[in-house]
Amino acid sequence: MSSTTTRRLLVTLTAATLALSACGGSDEEVVEPAAAPTPSAAASAETAPELECPLTATEVPAPEGATTDLTTKPVVTGSDTPPPTELQYADLVVGDGAEAVTGSQVEVKYVGAFYESGEEFDSSWSRGDDETLPFGICQDGVIPGFAVGPTGMLEGGRRQITIPSELAYGAAGQGPIPPDSALVFVVDMVSVS
Repeated sequence: MSSTTTRRLLVTLTAATLALSACGGSDEEVVEPAAAPTPSAAASAETAPELECPLTATEVPAPEGATTDLTTKPVVTGSDTPPPTELQYADLVVGDGAEAVTGSQVEVKYVGAFYESGEEFDSSWSRGDDETLPFGICQDGVIPGFAVGPTGMLEGGRRQITIPSELAYGAAGQGPIPPDSALVFVVDMVSVS
């Protein structure tokens, strides 16, 4: 991945208003607001500090028809139900490799879409089958819900993460993300170190 692509992805995913991290490692994980990320933390996820905790991430059932073939770009289906007010995740494929825990450096493939419509706004897949996003679990550098949502994933897994607006770009929005948008990411855990 080029440094320009990495910077662009990190800026796209950088929180506008708050940063969070996770504690624990069960079906519920806890994270709470911390300081907003600095531009230098956004530019280098590898050197980003771990954040203070807690917020909860709740496991929910996998959506019907979810794409489980890891060689195929996932598709997100919109929802006509109100967006959740808490971070949610559903494991679509459980991996069999190393576990992503607080402080792990990971590389993921992902699709990001709007909760209500399922319309894609960003995807590593659109830049090539081997394109990944590196970042630190529960570290500054990406939006809080994205930093926390993959906690507990195993390398080789696929997870759908639903992020309420407050843990994404909030009332400010950013780029193609309108204010107060709930987001859905489908994340493939490529590597954990």
